[in-house]
Amino acid sequence: MTLFFKTIAASSVLLAGATQAEVWTTASPDGRVAITLDKASAGLPKYAVTFEGKPVIATSELGLRTDVAGFGAKGFEIADVKVRQVNETYAIVLGKAKSAPDVYTETALTFKETGGERRLGIVVRAYDNGVALRYVVPNQGDFQSFGIYGEKTEFSFPKDYDCWGLNLGKYHNAHEGEFDAVKASMIRDHSLYDSPLVCKTGEGETVFALAESDVEHYPATYYNRKGDNGLGVAVKLPPRLDSDSIKPYVAKISQTGTEFKTPWRVVMIGDSARDLVESNLIATLGAPSKIKDTSWIKGGKSAWDWWNGFNAPVANPGINTETYKAYVDFAKEMGLDYILIDEGWYVGSSTRPKPGSDVTKPIAAVDMPAIIKYAKDRGVRVMIWLQWEQLDWQMDAAFAAYEKWGIAGVKIDFMDRSDQDMVDYFHKVLSKAADHKLLVDLHGAYAPNGLVRTYPNYVTQEGVLGAEYNKWTTRITATHNVTLPFTRMILGPIDYTPGGFAHRTPETFAIHENRPLTQTTRGQAVAMYIVYDSPLVMVSDAPQAYKKPDGHWEDGVEVIQAVPTTWDETRVLLGDIGQYIVTARRKGDRWFIGAMTNEQGRTIEVPLSFLGDGAFKVRLWQDGATVSTLTKSDAEVTKASTMKLVIAPSGGAVAIIDANKNRK
Repeated sequence: MTLFFKTIAASSVLLAGATQAEVWTTASPDGRVAITLDKASAGLPKYAVTFEGKPVIATSELGLRTDVAGFGAKGFEIADVKVRQVNETYAIVLGKAKSAPDVYTETALTFKETGGERRLGIVVRAYDNGVALRYVVPNQGDFQSFGIYGEKTEFSFPKDYDCWGLNLGKYHNAHEGEFDAVKASMIRDHSLYDSPLVCKTGEGETVFALAESDVEHYPATYYNRKGDNGLGVAVKLPPRLDSDSIKPYVAKISQTGTEFKTPWRVVMIGDSARDLVESNLIATLGAPSKIKDTSWIKGGKSAWDWWNGFNAPVANPGINTETYKAYVDFAKEMGLDYILIDEGWYVGSSTRPKPGSDVTKPIAAVDMPAIIKYAKDRGVRVMIWLQWEQLDWQMDAAFAAYEKWGIAGVKIDFMDRSDQDMVDYFHKVLSKAADHKLLVDLHGAYAPNGLVRTYPNYVTQEGVLGAEYNKWTTRITATHNVTLPFTRMILGPIDYTPGGFAHRTPETFAIHENRPLTQTTRGQAVAMYIVYDSPLVMVSDAPQAYKKPDGHWEDGVEVIQAVPTTWDETRVLLGDIGQYIVTARRKGDRWFIGAMTNEQGRTIEVPLSFLGDGAFKVRLWQDGATVSTLTKSDAEVTKASTMKLVIAPSGGAVAIIDANKNRK
């Protein structure tokens, strides 16, 4: 690790006629990324971001809107500048790599009011794959208790970028929708775009994404059009349910005498959209883990009841002991780690608050101790679903009970908000769950913002338009599926809930709520287990969907059985937003390649130069004669080889590559 600090006595001064400007430029370790703050007036500086000397974010406003009377009205003067460089690596408990670099240059500026002593800090960091900035309010006079009404933070665009974004249109929502293509000039004042907003600069394949990280005691962010109606977007904060402002931040400043930090405003940058998929920048900017012992945190694959209508191969399928024992049997036979018991298992279970509910009391038809023992005897662990408010009423008692029962984790649902109170709830539930060694899967959740580093028991989350929508819409298209990796997934894991094994073409697709179909091929179904990040992943169809009439496994089951859920290394080899993707992931000395395409069939030549020396065996699964079949073949390759994939429309392919000595 390398770490050093340098205090700068005076800022650099540039003279332009009678105007004095103070300029601070912070460059990434490799020198390609830079963020510049330019204080040319009495107020706070403005900032700009460049990549290889070319503008990505044009000159943009900074600032906070607070309830402190007159704060900054007379302007600000620079009081202190500190620069440091950090070169660290941290271990990832569960994720797309075994570790990640935390390597950056940081400039921390402290400003004081002209003619006064109240202070405000701005911290900027430059990484090789992006920049981040935040505000810091020291413990001082009027700021021991204060409210924030919003930010003045903007991201100005130097030209009319081609972007992809999820325009939610309202503050309270499940953060589920399509990331549609949009010209920057078509983003409106009333828009509410979620993180990330991904844009191409038009310089080669260069791309950037706007996002945030390390959000605590603060709302999660939306983006709408800049106030001056120019190109670009501004930070838009959702209000509290009972107020138009963020709750005054009291505890940390007045009780511990430290400081208040806003979330990091992040610009992820890459040579191509593929670089964003590989990036861990959002997690890296999250606060370090608050869980000292993470040895109990295990990813894996789970059988699941709800998507397939609780359809188990038993006499009376439904929410009952017999059904869940059948899911345990299926999990054991298929080599899965978990079963997930979804909505309906406890007294008063509902998707909304319901008086009289009790999350510690299973309904009469569910003998939870018997199910847990049955699963434990077969090497399978049990997770359970909860409605968030019903859990909140009983959280301490419930988590203590679940730990005593032997529950592995909880899926918490229907938060559907991202205001400050809900952000506080996320921190509370993750912390308390960790105290009882419970994994957490949050549904109806706002976009990831680094919490997976802070609480590694946060193994996956929704906040994605996933396969559940096959139950009642035609929205889960192949184009949508190959847009997600380059948009929503660049922030963190997605509980997309793959595994649907009843396939149709888009032309023959029909809606069946209790036994849903997909409008993509078997090749795409199994490729999702490699392409999509999720340390906890569902195997969503009914147990009988994975067996042929003769009792043998259906095509592709062996892929699901073989694929890990956490990785040592991830590389995105080929692809583009909404078109196709080819992802290679390594676990130990074994490589897994997943390829998915949109509605256009294509032949893809995949270079294997990432392999080591020597010969390797490849087992390849490609789309078969029908949408529900696969063809399987074997070959021998080296790092000089190119692998040819022939992918059907709405299809996919999988390859597993082993050194010769490892092939059975």
